[in-house]
Amino acid sequence: MTKADLVEKVTGLGDLTRRDGEMIVETIFGSVIGALQSGDKIEIRGFGSFRIRQRKPRIGRNPKTGARVDVPAKKVPYFKPSKELRDLVNPGEAKAS
Repeated sequence: MTKADLVEKVTGLGDLTRRDGEMIVETIFGSVIGALQSGDKIEIRGFGSFRIRQRKPRIGRNPKTGARVDVPAKKVPYFKPSKELRDLVNPGEAKAS
């Protein structure tokens, strides 16, 4: 599903124009990005949580030349799905547990 598909879904839910749907989707994504940029954790019950993980600096290798490359520390976004979402995606495993 693309962002445009998501806008179409939101627009189709009610009496909304395409512009209103785009604004809703942009507001949600902007809020998630803003919260992650400020170091906050986002938790959506029944869906999952977004947070930032800190990666340590490391030594990498250039695959072409084999030369050592210093890879600096960085922050990366991380998504952890909720148990409900995992069970919906894998319905057979939920019953086996």
